[in-house]
Amino acid sequence: MIRSRPPILLVVPAALVAAATLIPLVYLADRALSRGLSAVIAEVLQPRTVALVGRSLALVSTVTAACVVLGVTMAVLLTRTDIAWRRLWAVALTLPLAMPSYLLAYLWVSAVPSIAGFWGASLVLTLVSYPLVLLTTTAALARVDPAQEEVARSLGRGGWSVLFAVTLRQARAAIAAGALLVALYVLSDFGAVAAMRYEAFTWVIYGAYRSGFNPSRAAVLSLVLLVFAVALVVAEHAVRGRAAARVGSGAPRPAPRNRLGPWQAAALLLPVVVLAAAVVVPAVTLLDWLTAAGPRWLPGQWLAALGSTLWLSAAAALVSIAAALPLGVLAARHRDRATRALESISYVAHGLPAIVIAISMVSLGVLAARPIYQREPLLILAYAVLFVPLAIGSVRAAVEAAPVRLEEVARSLGRPPARAFAAVTARVALPGIAAGGAMVLLTCMKELPVTLLLHPTGTDTLATRLWGYSSVSDYAAAAPYAAALLLFAAIPTAVLGAASVADD
Repeated sequence: MIRSRPPILLVVPAALVAAATLIPLVYLADRALSRGLSAVIAEVLQPRTVALVGRSLALVSTVTAACVVLGVTMAVLLTRTDIAWRRLWAVALTLPLAMPSYLLAYLWVSAVPSIAGFWGASLVLTLVSYPLVLLTTTAALARVDPAQEEVARSLGRGGWSVLFAVTLRQARAAIAAGALLVALYVLSDFGAVAAMRYEAFTWVIYGAYRSGFNPSRAAVLSLVLLVFAVALVVAEHAVRGRAAARVGSGAPRPAPRNRLGPWQAAALLLPVVVLAAAVVVPAVTLLDWLTAAGPRWLPGQWLAALGSTLWLSAAAALVSIAAALPLGVLAARHRDRATRALESISYVAHGLPAIVIAISMVSLGVLAARPIYQREPLLILAYAVLFVPLAIGSVRAAVEAAPVRLEEVARSLGRPPARAFAAVTARVALPGIAAGGAMVLLTCMKELPVTLLLHPTGTDTLATRLWGYSSVSDYAAAAPYAAALLLFAAIPTAVLGAASVADD
């Protein structure tokens, strides 16, 4: 790692980016405290707020537990057994990650109207979230050296005892990290709970804001939600920091695969059922929507929504990457206390639900940026505030992967630091940075709360069109927009799944 003093040309823009991510917190504090601290305490202690906390935590607990069971079980099947069509399952089981939660919720409500409520929201959020645990656990199990498992077997332990006491114990940090990511996602989700008519935090906050009668209540509830979200982010970082490192050099020896034998059919039952609920039922319902749409849908509106989605998402991805570059480079090449502080500040937005950022950016537009209110620049700025942490992580990882010695050699040959970085490190890091930009672009395409509240007047995206038609049960009109969203999101998700399990 290069230990030279951080250049001021990186420190200043990095500090500005970190400060910009705090805009939502400033708004929330100002709005929540507008009636005094006593009003905040009274609102928090109201029975309806306590009940709201209980409903939200019940949903988070149920979904997280279900995702851990599904994700860990299928990760073990993929990495420790000879389950048939393993590569196919590795791809197929990650596909639900591409599905926007609100779309899956509407597809299920359309197919089974009585499912709305707690159990419907739990089902949908479990189906779209379990790949988070599956991917982290699969990656961890692939890195685990099987030596400890072999020693446990030589001491007379059976297969189940080895699995729970040795194998999964070595992957517990990854499992916990995946579970915490699921909990954070569920806590911040708006689309699924709204479509399922389940009163969780995000839906109530959105309703309080849209009604216009009590914006301070929306701010207070947002602060309560922020407390839970930040606690989950802190827990995630703590768990990630306790991951055990492998001792020794070289690639880990692959673990032997247990033969399922007569249990092969039983092992296939779980992924079949999960994919039936997450992919088959929604696909059949979507085909029914498309059939019902027939020639009624308007290609002009569809193309306009697709064009708006693509260019707004691409612009947000470019802005996010540009904003993330100074801080990402600092975090990778000039790691000190100030850099760590700036990086931690920038990640605050990662713990903020999108609905909270959307409401704060609306306030910013009305009070301080009226010329761009309900125009594209404010929406792109909101996207950037929301997704800069993703971009920073990608930039930092890409720059860290570039060998420092090559840059040092370029400097020793007389090139200034900036030219050495551009000629060596930037070229090596470019693919990773581009991959981060693509991830931000795809996430922007599916994002709903920020787009609903800030999209320019007269401009619709695939997400807002889909939400608008689905919320009034006009599923035939929503079908083309749903199909387009799935098409653009499924391809990179399939690539991710294919890469998660290596070939034998």
